[in-house]
Order: sequence, then C-alpha cells, then structure tokens
Amino acid sequence: MAVKVLIVDDHQLFRQGLANLLSDTSSIEIVCHAENGQDAIEKIKKCNPDVVLMDIGMPVMNGVEATKYLQKNNPEIKIIALSMHAEKTYIKGMLEAGAMGYLFKNCSYQQLIDAITTVCSGKKYLSGTITEILIDDYIGIDEAIQDKNQVLTARESEVLKLIAEGKQTREISEMLFVSVKTIGTHKQNILEKLKLKTTTDIVKYALKNGIISL
Repeated sequence: MAVKVLIVDDHQLFRQGLANLLSDTSSIEIVCHAENGQDAIEKIKKCNPDVVLMDIGMPVMNGVEATKYLQKNNPEIKIIALSMHAEKTYIKGMLEAGAMGYLFKNCSYQQLIDAITTVCSGKKYLSGTITEILIDDYIGIDEAIQDKNQVLTARESEVLKLIAEGKQTREISEMLFVSVKTIGTHKQNILEKLKLKTTTDIVKYALKNGIISL
C-alpha cells in the first residue's frame, strides 16, 4: 500500500514540483497540498495522510506550531521538516515539536524517499549534515556552560551566542520560537551573571572564550 503524503509549503511552485517528483514513485501517493500550518490541519481531516512534509517559515501558522498541534492531536502522523533553514534553532525547534525527520530543500531525491521510508518504520531520519550541526551545537553549548563562571543555563548560552553573532532581539525570538520579552530577560540575566554592561561586552566575552570567532 502506498504511503499517503501531505505537502505543506507556502510556495505553490515548490509544492507542485515536489508532487510531480514524487508522483513517479509507486510507493508514495500525494493526497493533498497545504499552504500553511492551519491549512494543513484542516486538510488532514479530509485526506488522512501517513506522512507530512512540513515547511517551517509560513504565514498564519508556522511549521513548528503545526507540528506541535499534530503531535498532540494526531500523533500517528509522521512529520518530516523540509526546510531551507540550516540553523540549529530551527532544527531543534522542529525535533522538539515532534518531527521525526529533518531535511534541507536541496536534499537528493533518494534522501527524501529514504526519509519517508524511515519515519514510516517508526525511526527518526537526519542527514549527516544535520547530525553534524546538532553535535557541534551540543559541544559548543557544553563548552560555554563549562566556562570559568559556570553560571549560564544552556538556553542563556544559546542566546549569548546569537547576540554575539549580531542577531537582533526580535530575530532571536523568532529563531527560538519564544517572545521578545523572554529574550530580553535572558539577555539581562546574561549581563548580570557575567558582570557585563553592554551588547559589545557580550561580543567581546564570546570572542575571548571561543564561543564565536571573527
């Protein structure tokens, strides 16, 4: 029996192209398309897919929010993030929301087929590149926590690194899927715990401790 797949992406041309590509595979049936997370939730009631290929950055309801909803209300559906975003925050956001796999949009046809097959068997699927990103992130955060101060939480260390990389508060809030106020609180905690005064001090601290490099 063919695996029933729902494609969720806010770009119609991408949805159609992906559907055409997968239509040549007898083991896969594209049952419907959706242009955002909310649309996907409505479509699922009618087409009952086995697997959802989920974009992340979409209007109305993004991929993380939709994945959380489906994980809670339709846990039998397997979700694979299919995104252009290589930042660890997007990857972690989708996996923590309940996605069984994560692929970049420039993945190969065979990787996509392998991912669908793998998640249908109840296993997670991550490409080698994504695995490396997550490992590097784990090591980086671990090093930051083991800093001589040993006072920052893992999330504060992550926010510190993003601030040091030049990201703005609103941008960081969107990347971590939390409010601007929460990021402001993290920043204030970082400044107080590390006895710093300005964003420039955060950058200098990050450079000095190898958290970022020029």
